[in-house]
Amino acid sequence: MNKNVVMALVLAAAALPAAARDAIHCTLLVDAASGKTLLREGQCEQRLTPASTFKVAISLMGFDSGILQDASAPLLPFRAGYVDWLPEWRSATGPSAWMKHSVVWYSQQLTTRLGTERFQSYLDRFDYGNRDASGGLTQAWLSNSLKISPDEQAVFLRKLVNRTLPVTGKAVDMTASLMRYPRLRNGWDLYAKTGTGSEPGALPHGWLVGWTSDGKRTVVFARLVQDAQREPGGRAGLRVRDAFVRELPALLERL
Repeated sequence: MNKNVVMALVLAAAALPAAARDAIHCTLLVDAASGKTLLREGQCEQRLTPASTFKVAISLMGFDSGILQDASAPLLPFRAGYVDWLPEWRSATGPSAWMKHSVVWYSQQLTTRLGTERFQSYLDRFDYGNRDASGGLTQAWLSNSLKISPDEQAVFLRKLVNRTLPVTGKAVDMTASLMRYPRLRNGWDLYAKTGTGSEPGALPHGWLVGWTSDGKRTVVFARLVQDAQREPGGRAGLRVRDAFVRELPALLERL
């Protein structure tokens, strides 16, 4: 590259606000069968709160333990005092709506029913991130003690799609059904979960984790982007989702 161009890029980067220069980001694609890394860009080793991507693990726990029954049961009533940041959260909720709308209080009801011992046992058996549930049954994954990196998300997802996690086949099948998105424009099936979180004193970060398959090959992925500035409306995970779903078909074509 021309030295003048390099210098211009260096100066431009130096002119960015510190938050923009230091913002964490990662794009990671891994072949589910072989474990081969197909694309790895950014700080994919950085552990952060999983936020609502942890619903994938909770779903597996819930169906495996029998607390969750199918896509519509149990239907739990909304009660005063529950987390109700969004209008969609202020009504009776079942598993399908829970996953679709990322209903925090439903997750908290599930983990409460699991209890501390079973909850920690699942984290250990899944080898999920740092496995630290000290933040509590209802808060550990919400900007609290439980942390996971994009690299670790991919390892966990490979175990899920390869059915090597210590859970029933029903738990895997039902979790996948709750995560299903419309097919990508290239015809690949898509299974994904968003997440929006933040670390103390830091700007929010957005997650999208999951896998995509054409029937012959399955690729697990993790996209993590930390906001470089305060964005209106929050929901960093939705912004990450929309951008990554647009990009994913082209990324797959280059593999």
